Amino acid sequence: MSMEPAYREGDQVLVRRGRTLEQGQVVVLEQPSGTGWRLPPLRQGAGAAAIATRSWLIKRVIAVAGDPVPRDQVPLLATFPETRVPPGKIVLLGDNQAVSLDSRRLGYFPTDRVLGVVARDLPRRG
Repeated sequence: MSMEPAYREGDQVLVRRGRTLEQGQVVVLEQPSGTGWRLPPLRQGAGAAAIATRSWLIKRVIAVAGDPVPRDQVPLLATFPETRVPPGKIVLLGDNQAVSLDSRRLGYFPTDRVLGVVARDLPRRG
């Protein structure tokens, strides 16, 4: 729901792992529980079984490390002192602002929670 109308719950996507993150990309990342993550980040090259044990979100990259902090799009970040996105962090937004768990609610996301970049959508079922 947080990326509608581009993506709907249950949609499948092909994810490219190990890509450099850039503004405008759509990424799959691990969903936090409460105020953080209950498990350590997945190790590089983790297989399907390990990936299946986690919950995932799809979000759009608004800013990456070194970019100006997008305070106009993410008012929560106005309370952060830095003028540039710190190393190891990204700013993410969902397309459906009313229901999206993203940087508007949580601030920066750690890059080590990103599984990969959406390479393409797979055909919708049913």
